Amino acid sequence: MPKREDLKSILIIGSGPIVIGQACEFDYSGSQALRSLREDGIETILINSNPATIMTDPSMADHIYLKPLNTKSIIEILKEHPQIDAVLPTMGGQTALNLCIEADEKGIWKDFNVEIIGVDIDAINITEDREQFRELMLKIGIGMAPQATANSYLKGKEIAQEFGFPLVIRASYTLGGAGASFVYKEEDFDELLTRGLETSPIHEVMIDKALIGWKEYELELLRDNNDNVVIICTIENMDPMGIHTGDSITVAPAMTLSDKTFQKMRDMAIHMMRSIGEFAGGCNVQFAVSPDDQEEIIAIEINPRVSRSSALASKATGYPIAKVAAKLAIGYNLDELDNQITKSTSALFEPTLDYVIVKIPRWNFDKFEGSDRTLGLQMKAVGEVMAIGRSFQEALHKATQSLEIKRNGLGADGKGYKNYDQIIEKLTYASWDRVFVIYDAIQMGIPLSRIHEITKIDMWFLKQYEELHNLEKEISTYTIQSLTKDLILEAKQKGFADRQIAHMVGCYESEVYNKREELGIKRVYKLVDTCAAEFRAETPYFYSTFEEEIETPEGVVSVHNESVVTDRKKIVVLGSGPNRIGQGIEFDYCCVHGVLASAECGYETIMINCNPETVSTDFDTADKLYFEPVFWEHIYDIIRHEKPEGVIVQLGGQTALKLAEKLDRYGIKIIGTSYQSLDLAEDRGSFSTLLKENGIPYPEFDTAETADEALAVADRLNFPILVRPSYVLGGQGMKIVINKQELEEHVVDLLRKIPNNKLLLDHYLDGAIEAEADAICDGENVYIIGIMEHIEPCGIHSGDSNATLPPFNLGEFVMQQIKDHTKKIALELNTVGLINIQFAIKDDKVYIIEANPRASRTVPFIAKAYGEPYVNYATKVMLGEKKVTDFDFKPHLNGYAIKQPVFSFNKFPNVNKKLGPEMKSTGESILFIDDLKDDQFYDLYSRRKMYLSK
Repeated sequence: MPKREDLKSILIIGSGPIVIGQACEFDYSGSQALRSLREDGIETILINSNPATIMTDPSMADHIYLKPLNTKSIIEILKEHPQIDAVLPTMGGQTALNLCIEADEKGIWKDFNVEIIGVDIDAINITEDREQFRELMLKIGIGMAPQATANSYLKGKEIAQEFGFPLVIRASYTLGGAGASFVYKEEDFDELLTRGLETSPIHEVMIDKALIGWKEYELELLRDNNDNVVIICTIENMDPMGIHTGDSITVAPAMTLSDKTFQKMRDMAIHMMRSIGEFAGGCNVQFAVSPDDQEEIIAIEINPRVSRSSALASKATGYPIAKVAAKLAIGYNLDELDNQITKSTSALFEPTLDYVIVKIPRWNFDKFEGSDRTLGLQMKAVGEVMAIGRSFQEALHKATQSLEIKRNGLGADGKGYKNYDQIIEKLTYASWDRVFVIYDAIQMGIPLSRIHEITKIDMWFLKQYEELHNLEKEISTYTIQSLTKDLILEAKQKGFADRQIAHMVGCYESEVYNKREELGIKRVYKLVDTCAAEFRAETPYFYSTFEEEIETPEGVVSVHNESVVTDRKKIVVLGSGPNRIGQGIEFDYCCVHGVLASAECGYETIMINCNPETVSTDFDTADKLYFEPVFWEHIYDIIRHEKPEGVIVQLGGQTALKLAEKLDRYGIKIIGTSYQSLDLAEDRGSFSTLLKENGIPYPEFDTAETADEALAVADRLNFPILVRPSYVLGGQGMKIVINKQELEEHVVDLLRKIPNNKLLLDHYLDGAIEAEADAICDGENVYIIGIMEHIEPCGIHSGDSNATLPPFNLGEFVMQQIKDHTKKIALELNTVGLINIQFAIKDDKVYIIEANPRASRTVPFIAKAYGEPYVNYATKVMLGEKKVTDFDFKPHLNGYAIKQPVFSFNKFPNVNKKLGPEMKSTGESILFIDDLKDDQFYDLYSRRKMYLSK
């Protein structure tokens, strides 16, 4: 059936601010859906309260409402747009679904004659209500773990008595495993049962018999109105049952399933999808498989919507699930749609992978002091990386290199654990670094059978680890001079970085690189084409690998590189890697705009990034996508292959900035602000000298590299003192100390975590007001795009502060100082592009806290509040295509916009929730108010000092 002609205008509900368990993969899905609907000439109306995402950019939908996600906002929008025919709620995670169901129960859709498309509410209710779902599965002959529902404390106790321990408690109608827990011992049951009942919006939990050690799999399906079903991707969790899929290392395609069991699982997934309702769209099914020869399959759950894994599956296969799901929702069938990658085959096909995908989650436990770092049923990761390789080993190595946790891959970097008891404990209680600890355990000589017994990780994966370790042992017996071509090639094919090989043979990374070059061992780039090269792909979406040379009958020796370099002028945009606290989706927004603006200036655009959740890694955002680690070796090879005019580093957060020094050293042009200026702003000593020479006030400060130096500095500065390391983002390691004992403890701790770092000690301006300004500079002219005043006092990280645009409480005298200082600093730093400056205001005097000549976290917020594409303008300035004076700036904002941080403390029940100079928020929303008499502003202002911690 072709597209429905009666659907002319569709409302899409977004997922709101980013929280753990619901991150930017839903912004990616929503952005895909919006583009998909607009292709068909449908008017799109979007509601989403998240200003940091590209999804709420004016270019994405016909009408965008940055409003709170509640039924009051829905009614306002439906009154404003009586033409809305339907609502698509499946792209915004649990938030959008819950809001859609609430509006349905209140009769709002009926009142405004709006149809719900892309989902069947009955199907949602069946899958969310664990009891109904269980009954249906048993009726259609699908196995389930013994389980029962409890909606009271007493009922829960009865079930536990019947099943015995260990048990699993899961809260109904929640996302990211909220309220879920393993209960090993009877004495822990009461507290965990109460927590589950309180977390569930309907105060209901499902209690399951725990399937400890079973293997876990996910299937991503799509179905159309003709009941055609395709299975897009099969994902295997390397971690067994008991760890939330969002916290598991996952692999595609499935590695350890027998063909017979795989076919059975496919049939079961299709049967389940067909039995829960008549709907067209995406679906995610999770299974557990017994780790014995029987391979018994048990259903865990089914989600009849685009899920967290859909983004991963889309990037893993090149099949854009959300884009196609949106088409199915408006009536198309799969056989009427094109494969988006080949453009010549049908969308009614199942992708074939001739490579391996590994996803590793990214955690931020250091932001939650005292948090329980073991992994379990409740998701704790804040982001993820994905890597593509020709083997599991290569993909695993590339994924570990993408994490940005100062590791160069698995082992071979001198950073592993050496303590037997510590290794056994980390294997027993799954920790965030277990992926590395397995390697350490093998290195220590702990037998694979023992590691398997403790972790229940399938022996196939452990043997892959063992092979890597054996290769490391062999290479370590050579020197760089004696190392053979075959061994280097094998190490590279298995994903070892040059740095790791250098560590094994005791030389410099550059020596390994030069030896590789001499021997002709070079990276080649392969296409992600959905069909294992059976048909020609039109979309340039690449990953790197190493190949054996092949000799043709004519005697030509070569390797096959599928990335053809054009003769167009090129720009590389470095992405921001995995989401984490302090560096989130707002940098992805900046990268996408950087790519689009470079394209408008006539450049061929090249994106390098490894985050599967984002729009920047969509296969049709840039002219060429390299899905690779933002890791020096990979980037240098791509740059040497493509020979771009230059690289944009100031849009990808600290990830891209950290590579500026290497790029500069290797003579690669940095587009916009030079490395020297970026470094000057980061080096607090040089920067303060610059301020001093220009008569700009800053808090008294000094630097220290040891605890003794810090104590000597404290005698001069007076407490309280703000301690912070150089070259960090999100206030990592920042703390306000009030005496010498606290100072010594914190400095010793910091230097242990970040060795050889220069620490900055500032006299903390107690009771000061904090403000910040963002500006665009072309080296001669400066335009301030926005000045924001923080509601909380100075000392709470800017990312955790409620901030108002424009300021609400700064007089003309103070505002003039902010403007003068911003312009002066931007010019003195020779800024070309964006700059963010933070101020502390005390007794009407404006002090400089710091300056960052790059895109900041607040730029998307200011762009949305004023309705101006500032990153587009800034990129054109960086490229030298435009001067600041060429733009006609027309910011428009009635009243005030407030940036409101959102926290995910509920994932860490025992953590100190006080705020300070280290950032803890995972996302933000935007709130528009007409004036300062607004109750919400008054409420924020009255609580502004409550959480300040020293």
